[in-house]
Amino acid sequence: MTDYRHAIIVIIVMGLAVLATRIVPVFIFGRGEKVPEFILYLGRVVPYTAMGLLIVYCLRDTPVLEAPHGIPELISLAVVTATYLWRRNTILSVVIGTALYMFLVQSVF
Repeated sequence: MTDYRHAIIVIIVMGLAVLATRIVPVFIFGRGEKVPEFILYLGRVVPYTAMGLLIVYCLRDTPVLEAPHGIPELISLAVVTATYLWRRNTILSVVIGTALYMFLVQSVF
């Protein structure tokens, strides 16, 4: 199969997957029906759970017993937290934290 055909098939499959995730809740809950309390609860807690999981995933291999002892990670984590608390903008916080981490790792430590 040629590359462009493979790319087109991948795009179509991914488009159908995204469409399915948008349509399935309408079929399950119907239009105008009350959403179950459990689903509303999941909508409140899952974003925080996902962020906690991402933090653990990112920091799991941090070498704390050897130089630089996790200092770039700690500084970046503090800056991400402070930026989020200051501006309440997740994307801005992640971009600033990533840029700072890359700067610290590549030039300072």
